[in-house]
Amino acid sequence: MGIGSDWQAWGTRDPYFAVLTDPKYRSASLTPELKREFFASGKCAAEMVLEKCRNYLDPNFAPQRILDFGCGVGRMAIPFAAVAKELVAMDIAEGMLSEARRNCVEHGCENVTLVLSDDSLSHAPGQFDLVHSCLVLQHVEIPRGRILFKALVDKVRPGGCGMIQLPFAWDVHAETFGVAPPPDPKSQGGWNWKRIPSRVLRRKEPATLPPPGLEADDPEMRMHFYNLSELMFILEGSGVRHVVSDFTNYAGVIGAFMFFQKEHIGI
Repeated sequence: MGIGSDWQAWGTRDPYFAVLTDPKYRSASLTPELKREFFASGKCAAEMVLEKCRNYLDPNFAPQRILDFGCGVGRMAIPFAAVAKELVAMDIAEGMLSEARRNCVEHGCENVTLVLSDDSLSHAPGQFDLVHSCLVLQHVEIPRGRILFKALVDKVRPGGCGMIQLPFAWDVHAETFGVAPPPDPKSQGGWNWKRIPSRVLRRKEPATLPPPGLEADDPEMRMHFYNLSELMFILEGSGVRHVVSDFTNYAGVIGAFMFFQKEHIGI
């Protein structure tokens, strides 16, 4: 299966677990209380993004048009919609968008446009005050991911901000500065949690353990690691002059929240 078919399957089978890989968010376990908890975590995350954009980049930042790329079931699209006039939410999986549509109706979000994504973001016309993507590009093979990263940066209007999260290293490979041995050739250039050799799993390294709750018959959930130098080159060439990063570490995967602002025209 390719990334599109993998995520179509996740969107049909277990859309909430695919967003936050905690077994309690499996479709069979999801209760109204857990669903409220799920969306409360999205509200906190959205507030964090806006607060850090103000602290790091622009104290008066108040986005009116927001793009949420890889929106899943609407976990962060819904709280972003509460502070913006218009929100465009994109995902590759129809199942995710269908669930997001139901959630937007349930939360009374009438200013959200839900569209299928493609590599050129053709269904999200114009530019945005804020472009957001979290826990998404890590599942996209690097050549496509670089194209999408550039497309997302290009969607930020002059003076606008972006927050794009992605992984770049394993924490257990200090001798190679986080660069892992070659991945499974069957995983299209990325690490497939389900195909990590048993000899590696026996080492109990946190970087090589699968996310909690992943089962043998689940669709694939690949991980891809980006070269930050390449991404910085794209940012600099796209009119970005300010970048601030917060590190993340999930199960040994080191990543970064990259906050950046496009240069104002005429400056």
